[in-house]
Amino acid sequence: QVQVAESGGGVVPTGGSLKLSCEVSGSVVKISRMGWYRGEQRDLVAVMANGETTKYADSVKGRFTISRDNTNHTGYLEMISLKPDDTAVYYCNAGGIEYSRSFYRPFNGWGQGTQVTVSS
Repeated sequence: QVQVAESGGGVVPTGGSLKLSCEVSGSVVKISRMGWYRGEQRDLVAVMANGETTKYADSVKGRFTISRDNTNHTGYLEMISLKPDDTAVYYCNAGGIEYSRSFYRPFNGWGQGTQVTVSS
């Protein structure tokens, strides 16, 4: 079974920076997609497909950068020039292939979220 866990949230002042991490563990064979979402509606922040194609919400373009370390199934969201409007719970979502119960099968997992608070 695949687990997804975020870390790196915290409280920063306006203009500050944070780097979130997303660790995907368990019977992972391949990660095809990894994305970051925020808020109760889980609005898209950034997503990376196949390790290279990226998409960002207009509100974070030029300030946030999504990346992955394929050697250890870990993704990152580097955030600079943070604003109070960026305050939210940030969730990581990962999808790909796992090897479970003698079969290769697709997985789609969500983490529990990490709180980011930007003080004004």
